[in-house]
Amino acid sequence: MDLSLEPPRGAGPVRLGMTLDEAVTAVSPWGEPRVRTRPNRVLVTVSTACDGVGVEVLLEERDTVTAVELWWPGEGRETPTRVLLAGADVFRTPADELLKGLAAHDADGEDPFVPGLSLGFTRRTSQEVARRPDGLPVCFTSVLVGGEDHYDFRLR
Repeated sequence: MDLSLEPPRGAGPVRLGMTLDEAVTAVSPWGEPRVRTRPNRVLVTVSTACDGVGVEVLLEERDTVTAVELWWPGEGRETPTRVLLAGADVFRTPADELLKGLAAHDADGEDPFVPGLSLGFTRRTSQEVARRPDGLPVCFTSVLVGGEDHYDFRLR
């Protein structure tokens, strides 16, 4: 299966702006999603996995999907599911190659992001993975698709 990232509109079958019920319906074919409301915050998450790829749908505003985050399966785990950005597999393509042509901020760091498209990536992991000479993982371990202004706070 392929899960295509379509920033800033969504990822796979999940679209930004969906209601909680629509998001649950969108990810239910992969298994029973967990819906959690975080105490002291206006945040609801819908969590599931698609063939080992972790999926977390964030509803940060009035029962509306505001972001979707996808996680690689983890050390020693394989999956036939690919997370694609413009045809490139986000978790199997070297991060430096994936970011070419994108106006990424902090491209050499652990958490690069692309404002406007509102794509955020993470290389953070304590697992044994291939690493660059500076110690950063070669490939990303998660990707988040948010609305157009999702990462504006990091530009200040």
